[in-house]
Amino acid sequence: MPDVLILIPARMASTRLPGKALADIAGEPMIVRVMRRAQAARLGPVAVATDSEAIAACIEKAGGLAVMTRADHTSGSDRIFEALDAADPHASARIVINLQGDLPTITPSDLSRAVEPLSDGAVDIGTLAAEITRPQERSDPNVVKVVGAPVSARRLRALYFTRATAPWGEGPLFHHIGVYAYRRDALARFVQLPPSPLEQRERLEQLRALEAGMRIDVSIVASVPLGVDTMEDLERARELVAGTMS
Repeated sequence: MPDVLILIPARMASTRLPGKALADIAGEPMIVRVMRRAQAARLGPVAVATDSEAIAACIEKAGGLAVMTRADHTSGSDRIFEALDAADPHASARIVINLQGDLPTITPSDLSRAVEPLSDGAVDIGTLAAEITRPQERSDPNVVKVVGAPVSARRLRALYFTRATAPWGEGPLFHHIGVYAYRRDALARFVQLPPSPLEQRERLEQLRALEAGMRIDVSIVASVPLGVDTMEDLERARELVAGTMS
């Protein structure tokens, strides 16, 4: 898919785990491990967008492409939009994947699943979710749920994203995974929108797109990759990666 570009925003100033992008996981910095997973998806070029010279040097040492960005971005989507022209100077990419730099166990094939909804011309953004299987996650505000209308057996049209337990009643709940596949023009539109009321209330950036009438479709995948936000997450990531290598 030569028209796909994967951009990985990364910064050193993480609130809960500063410097986590360079944290060692099985002999590689986490950001390099995420880059390798993105490359393994074989969707198109991969670049890391960062404001850190240390991260850029790390990526370049590993043979990857790093693009320097401003340090004052408030979101990963703003950072990748700044990096887009430098990473793709001929504007050949029609689809841009925003892959968080703290997902070292992301399944490469799931990145393809994020792109699949864009085969429908009415969809602006594709993303991922997995069915919640652990009861405690149903009420955990740190687990973002997507409420959607079924389009097919493994795809939803997103109606809402929330930290609350939703929807009410019997049936599955879905854990949203923060990977986004944007049409290039949809990303340009999105970053120009002001923060929306529900976005600010829920602290969920994707609600800005829904409130503006943009369509987000969700591919349902088998499992949620581990997001590294704390030292406990980092230790768990090390255990999981070590387990796959043994």
